[in-house]
Amino acid sequence: MVEVFKTNVKDQRHANRLLCLIHQTFREYKANFDLEDCDNILRVASATEFIQVACLIKLLQESGFYAEVLPDE
Repeated sequence: MVEVFKTNVKDQRHANRLLCLIHQTFREYKANFDLEDCDNILRVASATEFIQVACLIKLLQESGFYAEVLPDE
């Protein structure tokens, strides 16, 4: 399962901090940012379970950032 999020994370330092937080909170997820994309993409993958979208969005919001799921094309 893979989910792709549009975010307002623009700084690599913030992205690294958020990735640490995501990996600590959701140990089975693999996540990365593409800050060169105009939507500052966060990709999250899990081989073992569904991605908890609402929990991920809340985690970013609690850290002061915005995220929304990008629809599948």
